[in-house]
Amino acid sequence: MEFTKRLLEQFLTLAEEKHFGRAAERLSMSQPPLSQAIQRLERGLGATLLDRRPGDLRLTPAGAAFAVEARRLLDAQTAVVERVRRVAQGLEGDVRVGYVSILSHRHLPRLLRAAAEELPGLRIHLHQDSTATLVEMLRSGALDLAFIRDPSPVSDDLAVHDFASERIVAALPDGHRLAGSDSIALEDLRDDDFVLLNGTALPGLALQARLACREAGFTPRCRADADDLTGLLGYVAAGLCVSLMPEDLRGFPVPGIAFVPFRGSSPYLRTTVAAVRRTDADAAVHRLLDLITRHAGRP
Repeated sequence: MEFTKRLLEQFLTLAEEKHFGRAAERLSMSQPPLSQAIQRLERGLGATLLDRRPGDLRLTPAGAAFAVEARRLLDAQTAVVERVRRVAQGLEGDVRVGYVSILSHRHLPRLLRAAAEELPGLRIHLHQDSTATLVEMLRSGALDLAFIRDPSPVSDDLAVHDFASERIVAALPDGHRLAGSDSIALEDLRDDDFVLLNGTALPGLALQARLACREAGFTPRCRADADDLTGLLGYVAAGLCVSLMPEDLRGFPVPGIAFVPFRGSSPYLRTTVAAVRRTDADAAVHRLLDLITRHAGRP
């Protein structure tokens, strides 16, 4: 038979009151329906739960045992309902989050710390990959949320949320003639060899670098290219080239590089960090988006 929440509550109330009239009053029902419900319960179990004597109502041994199990069942049902509600509200469950490696030292720890404090019921599973791969994993359903630096390859079937904007700065070898400057103009690098993004993985950033140089009056002399920002860091640290990189990379532990800000306010010398989700994202994803938006500017 089916042990509904109402039936379990009826039996447990009667077990506590040991009186049909008082139990019915607590349950906001009349006595006959309560008596009929208990009789159906006994028939379904094939056991007598109550010892009914004039002026005295007691639990039989079977009734006492069922009272213990009924309480467990009722608590379990309540817990299931509560957990389902929490999952539906985005307060509990599992969220698969992707990120590009270069964001792991600042934005990702901030999100994880905030989630642990404000959404302790969420379990966040992390996956690091390239921007293009993360976008495809989102589209296929393998990820729920991704943090990327260049949202230009994202198509209209995904939603993009910009949550941070950073300046582009010069990345110079430590021994470069301008490495100790407080600031420089981009045209000061017109005679230097550059390492730039090749435009495949991060097309937006690759185009920005070339447009910024064009605006400054020169075409960069590209000695090498790379398909991600860590590749650019390697060339600069080797002392072979200069490059243009987001200022946040100053906190990335790569020796041999000096980051120097540019003078001026060219729109090409800013970059965006974005969160990307599917358009049918659940409540947990929206809660994480709210967290990272609120905490983006904090240290």
